[in-house]
Amino acid sequence: MRDDAESAQGHVRPAPESFLDPALVADISANGVNQQRRGLLKKALAGAVAAMGSAAAVANSDSNIVDIPEWSKILGKPVAANPYGLPSKYEANIIRRQSPGLTQTDQASVAFTPLQSMFGMITPSGLHFERHHQGWVDIDPRRHRFMINGLVDTPMVFTMEDLMRMPSVSRMHFLECGANTALEWGNSAVPTVQYTHGMLSGSEWTGVPLSLLLERAGYNKKARYILAEGADGSSMTRTINMENALDDVLVAYGQNGEMLRPEQGYPLRLVVPGVQGVSWVKWLRRIEVGDKPYATKDETSHYVDLMPDGMQRQYTAIQEAKSVITSPSGGQKLMNKGYYCITGLAWSGRGTVTKVEVSTDGGRNWREARLEGPALPKMLTRFNADWVWQGDEALLQSRVHDSTGYIQPQRAELVAVRGTRSIYHNNAIQTWRVNQSGEVDNVQLG
Repeated sequence: MRDDAESAQGHVRPAPESFLDPALVADISANGVNQQRRGLLKKALAGAVAAMGSAAAVANSDSNIVDIPEWSKILGKPVAANPYGLPSKYEANIIRRQSPGLTQTDQASVAFTPLQSMFGMITPSGLHFERHHQGWVDIDPRRHRFMINGLVDTPMVFTMEDLMRMPSVSRMHFLECGANTALEWGNSAVPTVQYTHGMLSGSEWTGVPLSLLLERAGYNKKARYILAEGADGSSMTRTINMENALDDVLVAYGQNGEMLRPEQGYPLRLVVPGVQGVSWVKWLRRIEVGDKPYATKDETSHYVDLMPDGMQRQYTAIQEAKSVITSPSGGQKLMNKGYYCITGLAWSGRGTVTKVEVSTDGGRNWREARLEGPALPKMLTRFNADWVWQGDEALLQSRVHDSTGYIQPQRAELVAVRGTRSIYHNNAIQTWRVNQSGEVDNVQLG
């Protein structure tokens, strides 16, 4: 979908002619695809057939027949030329990016995931977003210790070897910073989906259920909260309610089939599915069990929601249902009229994505998108929708429904309750405008 590696966002191209094969269109009804999609593909086919003649002429020219590329005439590189596999050099522009001036120091900054260039539901570990409060550290796992204390019968200290010998589980969950989409509260100056929504990633996490460790330590039945503490310079600490701790929280050492990366908390981090990323404490060294919230600095002065009446909401950690179209999206350009596959991501911190709808007219009309792959609890879900662009201005939106019955709100609905002075927990519908030249930018409606 990218035109070349020199463009951060690239161009969005129509589907190749092979996708619009007449045999495919003829078989659509047999495969149960609805009448609307059948009509879209037939319209797109008409334009594609017109282009096929010139394409075939180029392919059959003498110069192309004898022009065998150099890579088809040489011996390739040996096995394990890169002992740890790396992306192609032609994908060198697909990287995490910082937003200039977002923070005073790089040690307390953010690197955003390039959502516009991602496929499926898993984020490669090397592109998973970063958010640190005092920089990341690379800890010697042989020296690292993890402690459980507080309201327990037997305070315990574990080595990494101890933890990795215990029964483990692997689960896929999204991780989203509470401040994701923060700048959209006030204006629509952020140009691309990497910067509007890029504090979001999805991974497979492997580790020991926290409930197992708490049971081994003999937690007090009167306990209501835990405090998680990190080993980095900021000693990040977060209060988590006991209900979550005993449900699906993991003490994780693995991500996407390998050990955590240092910037993701190596050798140990907390995984708190559905809860804002700051609670997923990295470089985890301690869990303290208690009977009341701990009111640490990053849950009283930060990560709170400023309401219109001047009051602050605290401990609003759940990431509500949210979705975003990742392509076409801001900074991209539609090169030609015709068929496009609108694609994006949906997620919910309270359960499972059950439906995603897409609008091309700013929310006046909605139609259901296809959910691709498994819809897992508290995990990213990929959605696709067919669209034929006729060259007119379009306003692209998506909205998600989750298993609790919640529907993602329009921006005006959210602002009516929350105002515009917030930083955190913005899950409003995102709008991308496609102008008549095919350029896509970020706009706000309502």
